[in-house]
Amino acid sequence: MRVRFTRLLLAFLAAFIAVMALGGPADAASAPSCSPAKFPKKDDVIQVVGQLNDTRTDPCTRVEGVNISVVDDSGKVLGEATSGPDGTFVIPLPGSSIDNLGKTITVKIDEDSLPKDSVLTNPKQVSNTRTINIEGNLAFTFPIGPDPNPPTPWYQQFVQLFVGGLVFSSLLALASLGLSMIFGTTGLTNFAHGELITIGAIVAFWFDDGWGIPVLLAGLLATIFSGAFGFLQDAVLWRPLRKRGTGLIAMMIVSIGLSIFLRNVYQYLAGADNHNYTQYATVAPWDLGWILLTPKDFFITIFAVAVLLGTVTALSRTRMGKATRAVSDSPALAASSGINVNRVISVVWTGGAALAGLSGFLLGMTQGFDYQIGFKILLLVFAAVTLGGLGTIWGAILGSYIIGIFIEVSTLVVPAELKFVGALAVLIIILLIRPQGLLGRPERIG
Repeated sequence: MRVRFTRLLLAFLAAFIAVMALGGPADAASAPSCSPAKFPKKDDVIQVVGQLNDTRTDPCTRVEGVNISVVDDSGKVLGEATSGPDGTFVIPLPGSSIDNLGKTITVKIDEDSLPKDSVLTNPKQVSNTRTINIEGNLAFTFPIGPDPNPPTPWYQQFVQLFVGGLVFSSLLALASLGLSMIFGTTGLTNFAHGELITIGAIVAFWFDDGWGIPVLLAGLLATIFSGAFGFLQDAVLWRPLRKRGTGLIAMMIVSIGLSIFLRNVYQYLAGADNHNYTQYATVAPWDLGWILLTPKDFFITIFAVAVLLGTVTALSRTRMGKATRAVSDSPALAASSGINVNRVISVVWTGGAALAGLSGFLLGMTQGFDYQIGFKILLLVFAAVTLGGLGTIWGAILGSYIIGIFIEVSTLVVPAELKFVGALAVLIIILLIRPQGLLGRPERIG
């Protein structure tokens, strides 16, 4: 038994060794074997040499047709070459090797000549600087691989920007609706409306970061605070001015001064830094094919649309909504019919300020905020209200969606820093064709 077991063991070991012996050369043959490039040396000449390899497949893939240049420390071109079929390049430096010792040279690669969808795997190696301290060849490497961020087709960018425009437009519409309600009932062009947007974001941040209140509850409290601030602003400032018969131009100038004053107060209280709420700051997006959308943006948009529809329904069907529309059409006629105009205006100021504060809070949720968040989008709010039709509810919403989507999609052709300019250009063109706005009535002009 022991002899048989020993024989089986020896047979197994012999078979294992035979398999390993047979498998070794095959494995070695299947592994990529690349012979390094050999560059001839020239007496008394220093050469800049290298070989370009594309790492996307295997180390043996050579890159042909890439332009290489060598410059000195003053920027003077000392030589140029193009990589050959084997990926190699050789650039002899002018002068003798003794003359070049101690000099500093920079080898640059022309990224535009790289193969399609290829980039340098180390972008810092676009230019490689070295001091010459040898008399032989100077070898340089430029590892090339696939572009980790290939350009997105324009139609996919359009879809993504369009969705981003829908998100921003929904929040812009909240602010625009509040401004349109106030303008419709009072005729006031309120340049301090941006500060009503900002206070919602700031107060929500104080509740969230300072008092540890959950951010959604903080947003609700900030919206209530914004509405109370609007009521107080009307009671203390605008109602006394209306009773004195102050003209709309003078009241507009007062609103500009109030805007500057409140903006400085916000900077003093909240600082000039950008702020973010403690919750939902970083949320993994949903990958919907051509669209990346975070759950936060999705639910914020749905909520904003629901608030817009609820506000429009209240203005259309409730008793206070009908009184508001009556005051908007003719305050004198509304007063003669028994409507308390001052009470309606106070309600409109409260609701308009609450919508603006809610808009500021939601904008802070999507992009963070600083003390100027309302001032930065105030021009867009005016553009949306004017484009849709001054004093019209649906006009403010329609104008907001046109402006918001347009400025986002326009970044396909213009820099992001200039996207607001395009929105104002559209506003000018529309007003030249239809001065009363898209949904406004001609009799409102003047």
